[in-house]
Amino acid sequence: MVAAGRYPDRVSDESAQVFRLAYVPGVIPAKWVRVWTERMPDVPIELVPVASTSGAACVREDRADAALLRLPLERDGLSVIGLYTEVSVVVVPTEHAIAAVEEVSVADLAEETLLQPLDDVLDWAQIPGEEAFERPETTEAAISHVASEVGVLVTPQSLARLHHRKDLTYRPVVDAPQSQVGLVWLTDRTTELVDELVGIVRGRTANSSRGRQDESDKKSKRRGERQGSQPRKSVGDKKPKGDKKPTTRRGNGGRPKSAGRARKRRG
Repeated sequence: MVAAGRYPDRVSDESAQVFRLAYVPGVIPAKWVRVWTERMPDVPIELVPVASTSGAACVREDRADAALLRLPLERDGLSVIGLYTEVSVVVVPTEHAIAAVEEVSVADLAEETLLQPLDDVLDWAQIPGEEAFERPETTEAAISHVASEVGVLVTPQSLARLHHRKDLTYRPVVDAPQSQVGLVWLTDRTTELVDELVGIVRGRTANSSRGRQDESDKKSKRRGERQGSQPRKSVGDKKPKGDKKPTTRRGNGGRPKSAGRARKRRG
């Protein structure tokens, strides 16, 4: 159950639910889950793995409250926040000539056989090099084909890391299409829990996150009450300038200047 002090107006049915966060292969939600657990200890978060090619079906079919998905996708009825864009890399055997350089361009792949799995997440205008005879079912299967020296694979760096093998390496492809990752949810299901997750992925602090407004208002009210309890001096309390006693300027010896010695009158 969610802490009542944080969201006093939350419906009890919603607060009793586990928050479901879907994510595609290559995306690592651990850092956001850690922050969620610290801020929302009474609301468990459930991770739901989904396929890269499933689009936003997980939120449309109510299998997740929000999802970390690869963009672009059909946005009708969805709220989408772009989080980051990944570097694309080419996966090759460790003995391949590309392994000897720091980075390559698409033109450098012109002589290569490029594997394009059915779950490819890169939007190619035109596939560089020579297309493979058969498209592997998955990125994982394509990487196995690379190890067999059937061809090379261009994929987001996170997927290359996910399916890493000791006999393979990868290098950045500076001008290849890139994959963007975003947070997605149904617009008409924007709950306070979704708002909380939005604040977390955007890097808002606990004090600045949505849902803290009530606490902020209480603090402001308490400050106002403390300030209001202190008596303030009114203008009428000051002594008017006219009440000051007139001062008499004195000359030498402290006597008034008009009290000097009388002159003798000449006879």
